[in-house]
Amino acid sequence: MPHNHSAKPETGTIKGVVVAAPASGGGKTTFTLGLIAALRKRGYAVAPFKVGPDFIDPGHHKRIAGAASRNLDGWMLDESQNRRIFGQAVMGADIAVVEGVMGLFDGYDGKTDAGSTAQMAKWLGLPVILVADARSMARSFAALVRGFSVFDPAVRICGVVANNVAGEGHLRYLAQAMEKEDVPLLGGIVRNSAVSIPERHLGLHTAEDHELTEEMAENLANLVEQSIDLKKLIGRLPLIPNRTPERPPVMTADVRIGVARDNAFCFYYKDNLDVLRENGCEIIPFSPILDETPPADIHGLYLGGGYPELFAGRLAANRSMKKAVRALCESGMPVYAECGGFMYLCRSLATAQGDTHEMAGVFDFETRMQERLSALGYREIRFSGDTPIGKAGEIARGHEFHYSELVNPDAPTAARQVYEAADKADRRRRCPGWLIHRTLGSYAHLHFRSRPEIGRFFADQCRKYDAAVKYKNLK
Repeated sequence: MPHNHSAKPETGTIKGVVVAAPASGGGKTTFTLGLIAALRKRGYAVAPFKVGPDFIDPGHHKRIAGAASRNLDGWMLDESQNRRIFGQAVMGADIAVVEGVMGLFDGYDGKTDAGSTAQMAKWLGLPVILVADARSMARSFAALVRGFSVFDPAVRICGVVANNVAGEGHLRYLAQAMEKEDVPLLGGIVRNSAVSIPERHLGLHTAEDHELTEEMAENLANLVEQSIDLKKLIGRLPLIPNRTPERPPVMTADVRIGVARDNAFCFYYKDNLDVLRENGCEIIPFSPILDETPPADIHGLYLGGGYPELFAGRLAANRSMKKAVRALCESGMPVYAECGGFMYLCRSLATAQGDTHEMAGVFDFETRMQERLSALGYREIRFSGDTPIGKAGEIARGHEFHYSELVNPDAPTAARQVYEAADKADRRRRCPGWLIHRTLGSYAHLHFRSRPEIGRFFADQCRKYDAAVKYKNLK
């Protein structure tokens, strides 16, 4: 299709769209990346978002958009928090692109739209592009689209993109089928594996491991440019008032937090780091794979999730890092470790191939990789004891998704459990949070915006640690 460049949105306003599909695996991510790339190619500043708890897609969004991608979530966060995250992140952008989760209307249950992409589209007031798999369909494609377009009148589908089109003849049949429908067919994407991203056991490869090169970004942009009427799509997106939301006051940084960031530890909600910054924390990234020790003069540690099992040999070989991390934990430094970070702090990690690697040894557990998922789902966590991120009785929400397990979680240990967990249906779940010294480890990934006080509490604990160390050094 011709490259008709549209005028950018007016100053003080943005355009926005949600990319959704009838079901998971329908091509949302590839299309979203291609759309972002095509918009950037035309000079638009894009603010990317991902609905749901996923870490991997936002990493790819950032590579293509050149801007951080934020998670929006209808269960971990309430409507006001989602709107606030969205409003702050779109400042300075021209177009917001929100990648949905699962099927458009899929959420917590079959009765409501709670937790769904449709709910988020309504909360944000954004129209939806439906990316629908047209494989082995012709006129039935129109019936599918019509069903989605009328199912919830409050959700406006501004266009549909046919995915997995066999060729020009197939696309012509689809166009004929859609001629009398209210939802316009924006185009069709011919099956093309050249721009696909390989998958791994936690989903797609991370942006750290599967570099989206300039050539791949160009291919993704061309895929969308050549497949859909981009000018028509942009023209159908409404202008959204770009009002500056209230920003929480940001304290002057007075504590330093070492944050593990490398190929093994790359799963962080961007807002978690922002919550820490808002409460006076300076984020100091370091690599447990490559660096000899954590950064000097830090007052706390945050070890996020990722793929420690893929780098277990290199993590185990870095003895100086393991020794230094263990010493910091034993000194009483506030430390928060989730999923992969928790695995790193355990005694050892056994891979799916049967190799066992010695880890930092803060927790006296062995973790072992499984061929199947060990746990998956949302978690509401109530602290049953005081922790570095909150006091007993406080509640935060997050998500659990891992293929490893503790080999003997009920064996005697110096660590104590400080989490009581429930899922989104309020059923009790086994998702322990283990506390030793001032080190908290768990498989749960908590979203700090679900309880923003986490940032203040963690920062205060780091200040107390700093004061105690200084007092000890004066004696």
